[in-house]
Amino acid sequence: MREDRRMPRIRGASIGQHHEMVWADLAEAMRQLLLERDYDSITMGHIAARAGLARNTLYNYAGDKSALVLALTERASRPMLEQVTAIAARSADPAPDRMREIIEVVLRSSTDPALQLMFRPGSAPLVAEVPKGPGNPFTAVVDEVENVVRDGIASGEFRNVGDVQLLVELLSGAVRAGAERLGRDPAAFAATVRGVREIVLASLV
Repeated sequence: MREDRRMPRIRGASIGQHHEMVWADLAEAMRQLLLERDYDSITMGHIAARAGLARNTLYNYAGDKSALVLALTERASRPMLEQVTAIAARSADPAPDRMREIIEVVLRSSTDPALQLMFRPGSAPLVAEVPKGPGNPFTAVVDEVENVVRDGIASGEFRNVGDVQLLVELLSGAVRAGAERLGRDPAAFAATVRGVREIVLASLV
């Protein structure tokens, strides 16, 4: 079957805006496909068709499915990481207040269609595609949360929990559960944020 090699029509007022719209379409295409089939069975052809792109055009955005998932995650997580980093850096503010803000930022970000891919049930194969280490946006967020916990311990606002890294990893599970719930029921945002905050702060204060 011959590929459609016509020049793609530019959407938006500029090339940059066009690319942003395509990335949004790709994120939505992945979200829809994951509701219908297992991650391993999704092909670049499926993604291109659902996003309304010629397959050769899709390869201009990512060389394979793994690269596409990584790019979608990295792009979608930038605002979240910037906000979390800024909140964590406000060392003059009470640590519990910063923790409450971070929880809301992360949960609100999880409603982004691209990041929802990482928080839906059965997303382990997708999460595994994201490289471990400093380049992993979720690792960076966890590092910032650890900094806030250590600030709170030093100021006496949080109890001395001993193994900070382990505690934050455990509490990350509560945040992830909240994000998964929002994927199922977006209308439960306020109640979910409140519940996750209660669990996290109860473990720290």
